[in-house]
Amino acid sequence: MAATVKHLDTSDDSRRKLIIVVAIIAALVIAVFFYFLLRASSTGGSVDPVLEGALRAGSQDWEQYQSKIVLDKPEADEAKRALGDIVMNLQTTIRNFTGRTLNGLEIRGAVVDHQGKPVKERTLVVIPTTRQPELETNRTMVVAVRLEGMKDSDDRANIQMEVTGIKFKQ
Repeated sequence: MAATVKHLDTSDDSRRKLIIVVAIIAALVIAVFFYFLLRASSTGGSVDPVLEGALRAGSQDWEQYQSKIVLDKPEADEAKRALGDIVMNLQTTIRNFTGRTLNGLEIRGAVVDHQGKPVKERTLVVIPTTRQPELETNRTMVVAVRLEGMKDSDDRANIQMEVTGIKFKQ
């Protein structure tokens, strides 16, 4: 009888060790998977949207209309994520004094260093959306641009937001 009890004890110990080893390996595989998944999503890799058929700098009417789309001084808040990077949300109010309804607006938001070079930037098409399909004349709208993936060591001296594309309702 003693041999049977001893045999069961070693069998239980080997099963327990096997389960622990398998659990540790599974946890490591899952951790590595999530690490690469989160790193891939935080590096961006996506292309900023472009407003097709928009007036841009250098076009004939650009200066005339761009000066009549007024952006308030942008404000920003920042937060540190669990991944260790910094996320900044830039926000401003846009005012349309062009005398025409805008049905397309492209905004560039950037965090710049002390030399004025962009640390991180993003272009965003803010009109049309389901919430705001157009911006009528003498109206305002709030625009927010989210910038991700900055480090503590980045020289974040200032923020900028500017209009880079305009499209009018026909």
